[in-house]
Amino acid sequence: MKTLIVIPARHASTRLPGKPLVEIAGRTLIERVVRQCEKVRGVSSVVVATDHAGIFDEVISFGGEAMMTKRSHRSGTERVAEVARRKRADLVINVQGDEPLLDPRAIEILAAGMKRDRRIGIGTLANPIQDKADYRDPNVVKVVLDRENRALYFSRSPIPCPRDRPGSLPAPAYRHVGIYGYRNEALQKWVRLRPTPLEKLERLEQLRALESGFTIKVFLTKYEAIGVDVPADIKKVERILAKRSRAR
Repeated sequence: MKTLIVIPARHASTRLPGKPLVEIAGRTLIERVVRQCEKVRGVSSVVVATDHAGIFDEVISFGGEAMMTKRSHRSGTERVAEVARRKRADLVINVQGDEPLLDPRAIEILAAGMKRDRRIGIGTLANPIQDKADYRDPNVVKVVLDRENRALYFSRSPIPCPRDRPGSLPAPAYRHVGIYGYRNEALQKWVRLRPTPLEKLERLEQLRALESGFTIKVFLTKYEAIGVDVPADIKKVERILAKRSRAR
């Protein structure tokens, strides 16, 4: 099975313009994400999908693989789908381009689970929420699962809601980790769909799949994403990297 990791990377960012090219401890953000993805076992290739020449040139300069994609794409998922079509992959992993501390084992869990069960068209990751602040934070996306760990719903609201213990942290409560796996056929169908009402309401693209009848299998992991969204996040990641370096 040809397994492909695609990292959609755009230059425009309201809070951190040129984000993929910012330097973190001597390397660009996009290089750090690519290097982590290259550690994932069982992957045919890692490709950065972008419409920006500067990002493309940077990836090529450090020996990575990049592909220029259409400027008309409305989302990273559409950019990933274009690369998947051109590369003719069987299984496609969509990795966010702003997680320099990405744990390769999290991707391996997702890929292995989808390879075991070929009925899974779309897969993703989640981890248990341990903190009430995260549970209430609208920037932390929550997911509710059925007994087979299939997604029932994703929301920015605190779900599930404990009716008899309002304000408490329910168990289980899961945080969605925004890494996706797709069978190529399912991905191409998804991106041809129009945005749906719940997707537009919550601003969560994965709801388009649920509203359209797709099943999303959720694999549990301990990995907690640490993204780079604002300048302060760069220093935060550099401190973590320095601490890890001292511990070796």
